[in-house]
Amino acid sequence: MKPQYFIALLFGFALYWMYLLYAPFLFSITIAALLAVSTSNIQIYFEKLFNSKLFSALLSSFLLAVLFFAPLGYFLTTLTIQLNSIEPETFKKLILFTKQTIQNPPEYLLFIKPHVKDFLVDIDIKSLSKQVLSITGYIGATSAGFVKNAMFVIIFYFFIQYNSSTMTEFLKRIVHVSVEEYTLLAKELSSVMNVVFYSIIATAMFEGTLFGVMISYMGYNGLLFGIMYGFASLMPVIGGIVMWLPFMLYEFYLGDSSGALFIAIYSIVVISIIADTFIKPLIIKWINQKLLEDDDAKLDELVIFFAIIAGLSTFGFWGMILGPAITAFFLTVLKLFEKRNQECDELHSLKIDMA
Repeated sequence: MKPQYFIALLFGFALYWMYLLYAPFLFSITIAALLAVSTSNIQIYFEKLFNSKLFSALLSSFLLAVLFFAPLGYFLTTLTIQLNSIEPETFKKLILFTKQTIQNPPEYLLFIKPHVKDFLVDIDIKSLSKQVLSITGYIGATSAGFVKNAMFVIIFYFFIQYNSSTMTEFLKRIVHVSVEEYTLLAKELSSVMNVVFYSIIATAMFEGTLFGVMISYMGYNGLLFGIMYGFASLMPVIGGIVMWLPFMLYEFYLGDSSGALFIAIYSIVVISIIADTFIKPLIIKWINQKLLEDDDAKLDELVIFFAIIAGLSTFGFWGMILGPAITAFFLTVLKLFEKRNQECDELHSLKIDMA
């Protein structure tokens, strides 16, 4: 057996067992790597400022935990506690009230009665109450799992940031592409992920603030529900409805129909139409222009916007990172193919001229 075949077999054997060993953590490692790429400019800035890779990695990890995971952990924990403290009878009363309101709506909502008549017949209050309670239990279990995964992501993120230069040099040695092609791939992916990460943070904070201010005006916990809306807004189509519809129904339950309509109109017009449809792409465009000075590295803001939506639809919450990363990687590989084809064409033309 040739030595290179033996080395290849050893590599395959080692790779198989490495996969078995780290399979439970592969998703967390992938997310941590993409987040490290997304915040590489922050890590570089800290290294220049403090001249310490260890301290810079620790500080970057701390900022990621505070700005990204702490708000999410806060709202998941608070939401779980609040849901578990609600008595089952409360759900039944709320569902019964909703059914009665739809059956006998106020004059300004009479137009919906013919459209929901058949729907009301199929409503089973006991069954629906059990489903709501099972959902609250699922949210609690999911919250605990997410917090655990978030901890792993932060740990892997720290090690990737701390060893980034070593890992980069190692990849350059083992990947059979030119330094120019490797630089193009790394630059394009890093540039797009920077835009995606900061766009997600900026738009979530913007829409969460809009909802938090409105809901605090109505007498609710603006911080908690603003954070919840910020993350819910990342879900395409239904994200905002999931947040404002329960508040609208609850205000109807309390007898405050004007407050319920205010919540619905504000959420639909100000947040869903103005902020999400018109301002959100502008935020992405502005960040795109500010972060990327090289026009060749820029990716159209609408491509980024739809990549985020596609990622969320396919992979769930972490799809907002995976979707743009996959899209950017694919488009960069296409550029590499285009560049190699141009080089081949130039070489072919040169041979013809020499002949």
